[in-house]
Amino acid sequence: MVVFFTVLIFLLVLVNGWTDAPNAIASCVGTRSLSPRSAVALAAVCNFAGASFMTLIHTGVAETLFGLSDFGSDPSTALRALCAALLTVILWGMGALFLGLPTSESHALIASMSGAALALRWDLSVIGTEEWKKILLGLFLSTLPACLLGFLLDSVLRNRLRHLQRRQVMGYFSRAQRVSAAGNALLHGAQDSQKFMGVYLLGLSLLGRSRFDSQGIVPLPLALSVAAVMGLGTLLGGSRIIKKVGCDMVRSDPLSGSASDAASALSLTLCFLLGLPASTTHSKTCAMMGTCLFRKGKTNLSVALQLLAAWVLTFPSCAILGFLLTRLFL
Repeated sequence: MVVFFTVLIFLLVLVNGWTDAPNAIASCVGTRSLSPRSAVALAAVCNFAGASFMTLIHTGVAETLFGLSDFGSDPSTALRALCAALLTVILWGMGALFLGLPTSESHALIASMSGAALALRWDLSVIGTEEWKKILLGLFLSTLPACLLGFLLDSVLRNRLRHLQRRQVMGYFSRAQRVSAAGNALLHGAQDSQKFMGVYLLGLSLLGRSRFDSQGIVPLPLALSVAAVMGLGTLLGGSRIIKKVGCDMVRSDPLSGSASDAASALSLTLCFLLGLPASTTHSKTCAMMGTCLFRKGKTNLSVALQLLAAWVLTFPSCAILGFLLTRLFL
C-alpha cells in the first residue's frame, strides 16, 4: 500500500505540472512574448526552482495540508482513504485536461481529502476548521483582489505611458513579461509542490514512518523529488489549457500580460508567506480577466463562464467522488 500511495502522489504531481503550470505562462504565449516551446521550458525550470528552493524558506502551505483532515487511528484504513482522495484528483485533473479547462488540483485535493475523511466517520469534526479558514482566505485573496489589482496595474500603466509610442512600450513589456511569467511559474512550484509534500508526509505519519516536526521541516530528498516530477510534468506542455486561457479567454497585449502576471505574483506571494493554500489557476486567470474585463471585445465571456462553472463544481464534485471511492476501497 505504501508503494501504491507513493506512486499516486508522484503521478498527481506529474498531472499537476501538466495541467496547472500552463496557466503561469499562458499570457506570455498569448501575447507572443515567448514561443510555446520556450515558455514551457521556462515554466519547467522555474517550477523546479520554486518547488525545491522555496520549500527551504517557508513550509506553511505543507503544514496546512498536513493538518487538513483526521483519518483516524487505523493506519490501513486511513491510507486507503487517502489513496482514494489522490485518485479522485488524478481523475479530475485528466478530465479537465481533456476538456482544456484550467481547474485547480489544489482545491480538488482539499475537497477529496475532506470527502474521504467523512467517509470514514460521519462527523464534521474530522475536518480541520482552522485549516479550512486558511483555505477560504487563500481562495478569496487569489480571486477578487487579483482581478482588481490586475485592472489597477493595467489602467495606471496605460495612463502613465499613453504619450509614448505603442511599439516602444509593447517592445519593453514583451521583454518584461518573460520575467513576470517566470515569477508566476516559480510561485506555482512553491505553492502546489508543498501541498503534495504535506499529503505525503501525512500518509507516512499515519504509518508511523515520518511526521512533520515542530520546526516544519520538509526532507530535502522529498522536496527535490517532487520538484523534478513537477518539472517533468510541465515539459509535457498542456497546450490546450494554454490556448484556452492565453488565446481564447482574453485578447491581451504585452502590457496587459505583464500587469496580470504582476498581480497574480503578488497575490500568490502573499498567500505563500501566510501559509495559505492558493490556486495559481484562479490567481492568474482572475488577474488576466481584470486587465481586459472593461476593455470592449477583449474578454470572451463564454469561456470565462466555462472556467467559473468548472471552479464552482470542483469542490462538491471532488468531495463526493472522494467519499464514494473511499467507501469502495474499504
